[in-house]
Amino acid sequence: MTTDNKPKARYELLDGLRGVAALMVIFYHIGECFATSPQDQWLNHSYLAVDFFFVLSGFVIGYAYDGRWSQGMTAGKFLTRRIIRLHPMVVAAVLLGVISFIVQGCEKWDGTSVSVTAVVLSLVLGLFMIPSLPGTLPEVRGNGEMFPLNGPSWSLFFEYIGSIFYALFLHRMPTKWLRVFVVLSGVALAAVALGNGSGYYHLGVGWTAADGGFWMGLVRMTFSFSVGLLLSRDFKPVKIRGAFWICSALIVGLLAVPYVGGTERPMLANGVYDAVCTLFVFPAIVYLAASGRTTDRHSARTCEFLGVISYPMYVIQYPFMYLLYAWAWKHGYDESQAWPVAAAIVVTVIVLAWLFARYYDAPVRKWLTGLVERRK
Repeated sequence: MTTDNKPKARYELLDGLRGVAALMVIFYHIGECFATSPQDQWLNHSYLAVDFFFVLSGFVIGYAYDGRWSQGMTAGKFLTRRIIRLHPMVVAAVLLGVISFIVQGCEKWDGTSVSVTAVVLSLVLGLFMIPSLPGTLPEVRGNGEMFPLNGPSWSLFFEYIGSIFYALFLHRMPTKWLRVFVVLSGVALAAVALGNGSGYYHLGVGWTAADGGFWMGLVRMTFSFSVGLLLSRDFKPVKIRGAFWICSALIVGLLAVPYVGGTERPMLANGVYDAVCTLFVFPAIVYLAASGRTTDRHSARTCEFLGVISYPMYVIQYPFMYLLYAWAWKHGYDESQAWPVAAAIVVTVIVLAWLFARYYDAPVRKWLTGLVERRK
């Protein structure tokens, strides 16, 4: 879901859409506080924003790097750039996560106390993007999260895997074979969605390694990242006006759709919806957005701002959600009672995301880039 600095022209609309999708994820996670199942969740399909992020990553990485391998780019150089781009905010988010866990009282969701050793081990694993397995000592929250101090880190973990795949294999793959790979991975993704791997006929999988979650998350990333890469290779812009607003409306509308089939029981129709969005609609939206350009100052500033805060906003928001959940569940508050706190959290996350982007992430990345350059 991130881009690297590059000399080519930026796709500013894609930056803006990343921010729109990240906001939808925040509202979705607030809804988790009050949902009784994945079927009555607010903005029900916003977990699909992760698949959209993966498509964006594949497209932008292919656009930025496919032509560089013949000019001296190596796997080591590429992965170093990805680490510099992604990891400063990973560190910040995990540190926020451990603070959040301490504030909650160092307890699992069932009230069981967690040892200092377990917290430190979870922190170290999180800093190095090493997943915690369900039921092990560092899985400190007790609900199976691979990254229990900052749940959404699971998608960044798969982002790293996608970057490694690209550096070692995908950039070498001829376009005709990449098309075959996309089709095969698309079949696998459809099987996950339609085969009810999640238990609710949805693609909200990958956050836990339990019950095949790791492999299903890998399938999500593999298809979406590779189809984004294929789009970057076959990209021929089409003429479209108002692309940002059209694509933003599509993203919000698609992610806000209620569970397809109602709340009585899991429905195959919801799996069909998830599969269609991921296999066809998200790639089409990325294609349209990449074709468009901002044509007025308001659109340009909106895209720039959303692009700047999108990654920090996504990666730091969940420690605040943990605090919201603990507070609301402890007091038995419903939406009508908790909404002022939830709204304050949204504002806080947006402001902190901007502060992190300007005063931490960008300076640290600049320093690390300079350090690498001096070592050459």
